[in-house]
Amino acid sequence: MNQSHTDAGARLTDLILQVFELNGALLEAGNTLVRDIGLTSARWQVLGAVAMTGTPLSVAQIARRMGLSRQAVQRVINDLYNAGLVDFADNPDHKRAVLVVLTETGQAAYQQAEARQIDWSNRLSEGLAPDQLTRLTALLSDITHRCKSTSPTE
Repeated sequence: MNQSHTDAGARLTDLILQVFELNGALLEAGNTLVRDIGLTSARWQVLGAVAMTGTPLSVAQIARRMGLSRQAVQRVINDLYNAGLVDFADNPDHKRAVLVVLTETGQAAYQQAEARQIDWSNRLSEGLAPDQLTRLTALLSDITHRCKSTSPTE
């Protein structure tokens, strides 16, 4: 079977490859940014998912919001718990699925990481046009929704 990309398909493939490279660069930058406060990019992302909701969530709820497997999030939650950054609370809706809550130490680490991220993203965005960033964000959001709703095997 000899298939070739449409023009749009080839351009989307180029974008996907660039997003993969960007993801790797962002993870490395995140690791560097928060390493000295006991976080990794993965820990920071999960800590942020808990911090930004304003209400305690189960591991499964965190995983769904992040688009990750429950098992992957559970491993990170266990690391965060062992580091004293999160704790568990009873879940009135489910006896076995405890809720994850930030500890005071976790809240402080998250706030410190966010302050660093704000400074870094402000420096990184210097010279970039805000309207282009807004359009790119909308495009990436559209592609994300299409990816989630389109089977890769059809």
